[in-house]
Amino acid sequence: MTKASIVRRYPRRSAALTRDPFFPDVDQVFNDFLRAGSLFGRSVGEGLRDTWVPAVDVQESDKAFVFVAELPGLGKEDIEITLEDNLLTLSGAREFDEKEEGETYHRVERAYGKFSRSFSLPSQVDSTKVAASFADGLLKVEVSKSEQAQPRKIEIK
Repeated sequence: MTKASIVRRYPRRSAALTRDPFFPDVDQVFNDFLRAGSLFGRSVGEGLRDTWVPAVDVQESDKAFVFVAELPGLGKEDIEITLEDNLLTLSGAREFDEKEEGETYHRVERAYGKFSRSFSLPSQVDSTKVAASFADGLLKVEVSKSEQAQPRKIEIK
C-alpha cells in the first residue's frame, strides 16, 4: 500500500468547522469511560446513578437574565431553585427506574441522580423579581435587573 492510498483529502473549510473524522470515535470512548465511572473506582453503570449535569442556556437582556435548563423526565416538584447572595442555584434529582424482574438492560446511557448548577449573578439583580416556569422538560428562570442597572435615556438640556 502506498502512502498516497491511505491519505484522505478533505475540502478546505474554515478552522472552526473542520474536525478530523477520527475525533467522534475518541470522544465516544472517552465519554463512555467517564460515564461508567471508571476514573473513580466505580463499577460500570454505577456512576450513572450518582450525579448528572443538565445543559443550561444563559441569556442577558436589558431587563433580565434568563436561564433555560433541559430537565427531561422531571416534574416541577423534583426541582429546587434558590437565589442567595447573588448565587442562583438549580438543583434536583432524576431517579433511575428500577428494572422489573426478568428485564435486562443492555445499555443505559441516560444519566440519573442528583444535580446542582450554580450561577453567580452581578450585584445589579433584583432578588425580589424572579419568575420560573416549567414546560415540556424545560425550566425557565428569569431574574430581573434592578431599576438602577437598566439602561435609560438621558435628555440633553
